[in-house]
Amino acid sequence: MPETTPDTTHPADLADLADLADRELTPADADACERVARALCTGGHDQLDSPEWVARARDAWEDLPLLLRREVRRFRRHSGPHGTLVISGLPLDQAALPPTPAVPGSVQRQATIPAAVLTMVACGLGEPLAYLAEKSGALVQDVVPVPGQETFHGNAGSVPLSFHTENGFHPHPPDYVVFLCLRADHDRRAGMRVAGIRQALPLLSPAGRQVLFAPEFLTTPPPSFNSAAGAGKPDARPRPVLSGAVEDPDIRMAQLVTTPLTPRAAAALAEFGRACEATARTLRLTPGDLVVIDNRVTVHGRTAFHPRYDGADRWLQRTYVTTDLRRSRDHRPHDGHVLTR
Repeated sequence: MPETTPDTTHPADLADLADLADRELTPADADACERVARALCTGGHDQLDSPEWVARARDAWEDLPLLLRREVRRFRRHSGPHGTLVISGLPLDQAALPPTPAVPGSVQRQATIPAAVLTMVACGLGEPLAYLAEKSGALVQDVVPVPGQETFHGNAGSVPLSFHTENGFHPHPPDYVVFLCLRADHDRRAGMRVAGIRQALPLLSPAGRQVLFAPEFLTTPPPSFNSAAGAGKPDARPRPVLSGAVEDPDIRMAQLVTTPLTPRAAAALAEFGRACEATARTLRLTPGDLVVIDNRVTVHGRTAFHPRYDGADRWLQRTYVTTDLRRSRDHRPHDGHVLTR
């Protein structure tokens, strides 16, 4: 089970920790989940990016234990005050895990038990989604430190990663981001930081809220996107950081690549950053921990850690999810799961 703590720099109310919706599978449920996942890795149909394999994973979702399906279903309906769901005890088949990848752009193309678990959960939330310009369009991506990229502000780095929603520059950002921890870092220092608008909103001034709803911000692709791949072209129009219902808005923001276009926008964005810092939670994940982040209402980041590049470094796998695949149909050739522009 992950260690869940308030941010060490900005202490928060310990009573709120239960609101992160942390659940742990029983050993019997974990075994059942492993049997279903293992069945997806056999039979000669293990190309997990193929439409046929995704269809099998979609059907297999119905065979997973009730606790897992129920918690995901509830979270899909309403993601709670923190927009984060943590379920522990997922199967990994740790004896079969290879060394942690240490190359740029590492992804999973062959079905494994962790990749099968991720894809089934994605199908329970909606439909898996990928972007051709990020990690070569793989549905399941490795989040690992890469030698020489320690200061890279992205999933290959090991310096602090600032708060962001995923792919807010794109016309079709994911609705959910799902992570599965395969290995923790050696020193247990790496923490996934999460901050939700439902906690941060009361800390914003009325004037700050009003400006955050104004189209006075420009968000560009993050460094992890390969512009030469021809996908993920930014929408150059200014956008608001907050949109939708004033009492429960959506967020599109990345502290690294969101630029305020007016002085008042700069002040409002700084105020929003302070509200996120004040309400942040830090999750220190252990193997078998699954984290679902509602990308519409929650920003996330990461603390610094020290990789050793010895094959046993921190290793998360990640997939994106959309609740409505059709809305991006014009960006997906052959009605696939990869956005090519």
